[in-house]
Amino acid sequence: MTGSTIFHALGLHMHQPPGNLRLLIEANPWEAEQILRCYERPVRYAARYPDVARLHIGFSGVLLDQLLDPDIIDRYRHILDIPEMLERYAQADNIELIGTGHFHPIFPLIPQADWAEQLERERLVMLRAFGRTPLGFWPPEMAFTMEMIPALVDAGYEYLVVDGVHVRPEDGISDVFRPYQACHEGVCITVVARDRDVSGAQESGLDANWFQNEVRWRTGGSPRPHEARLVTTWSDGENGAWFRQSEEGAGFFGHFFAPYMEHFRGGEYPVTPVSLSAYLTRNPAVARAQVQTGAWNLGTGSGYDFSQWGGSDQQRAAAAAVSALSARYWDLCERLPAGRLHPALERARSLILEAQTSCFLFWGPAWIPLLYERTTPAAAELDAAEASLKPAVPGTPGHPLGESESAAPVGAQASASPPAAAPPPVATPSPAVTLVATKQAAPLPDSSAPAPHCGEGGCGPRRTSGR
Repeated sequence: MTGSTIFHALGLHMHQPPGNLRLLIEANPWEAEQILRCYERPVRYAARYPDVARLHIGFSGVLLDQLLDPDIIDRYRHILDIPEMLERYAQADNIELIGTGHFHPIFPLIPQADWAEQLERERLVMLRAFGRTPLGFWPPEMAFTMEMIPALVDAGYEYLVVDGVHVRPEDGISDVFRPYQACHEGVCITVVARDRDVSGAQESGLDANWFQNEVRWRTGGSPRPHEARLVTTWSDGENGAWFRQSEEGAGFFGHFFAPYMEHFRGGEYPVTPVSLSAYLTRNPAVARAQVQTGAWNLGTGSGYDFSQWGGSDQQRAAAAAVSALSARYWDLCERLPAGRLHPALERARSLILEAQTSCFLFWGPAWIPLLYERTTPAAAELDAAEASLKPAVPGTPGHPLGESESAAPVGAQASASPPAAAPPPVATPSPAVTLVATKQAAPLPDSSAPAPHCGEGGCGPRRTSGR
């Protein structure tokens, strides 16, 4: 091995929107197989290079929900044994599992009261799938604001990865090759800066020789070339032909990762693969930085704002509809007598959180109707819950808690209040859209899964970023 001071943390992010694995296997089996094999390759290559490989893999909670679904397991059994794959991830000590938001929300664009549960549900499903919870956090779409820090620390995270272009060191010297401490309202967390340019190459195509030359050049010209340099690259792990390539020798793992590991194993490679938790233990962050609110760059977007998800009137109206339902949910929770649970509120809650999936906004008019397919039944459930909480009219039967189903049928808009927002006309999805849009209603949550926002007193307290 080399004595290099250049260390590399390689991360891959995996996500599918609600119901997409079922629709893919029905509508496009070949694409479904390509995507599923992207989830298996990291753990297989990690096992091939146990002495040198270090990987960071993040699965969105909604993807794990699908991978744990017995129906999905059966439908994909001819391609892959999904439970066996998940077990290999659980046992792989050279793969660092990374958390995110359960339904892959744009955290700065959803109500802060919903942050805690998006974080908690993710950690619960990771515990179920892998038997462990993550130390590191990857913001969906790298969308981050400093107000998230207390919620992340409360959830149990010790560090997070952000896009390096948004990091503003307090000393005024831009340096994406060192970790930082970022603090908000007295709560601090370690921040690791993603190298945007090298991450772009990781996403689209690179080889081991180009990578070492590029990294040496970039770190050599950095403000502190003689200190330990941490290069962090992160990309989606299942999008694009580079990752989906069925001929592995022409894709990410065969063309880049395997030669990279072989060169490093041979002792002459100038870059050392490392896990972030191990690196940060040896090199704890000391310098302070602020992180500018923003996301990563996608398509023509710079990532300095959230225009990819909120740039059109349709997108803003859809996001506002979800936020209005969330506010109404929390209002009803506060009116719920202590010690009582309400089935309609529970169903509405899962639909509201699911409607916060970033994909529904990102793909614009073709996908926004899928958001309304969650908000419309959620509004009906809230109507039912509200009707059951009203005092009974003298001489008529009351509305006992727990019998809200009689107030309004599930999935139908009750007359007690209008819809949160009128859904736009359904547009035909573009053939260029990689993911398959579902027209099915959102599935109800697993009845065996815990509801982290509820306890013995019913709905939990309204959550904000404060501690």
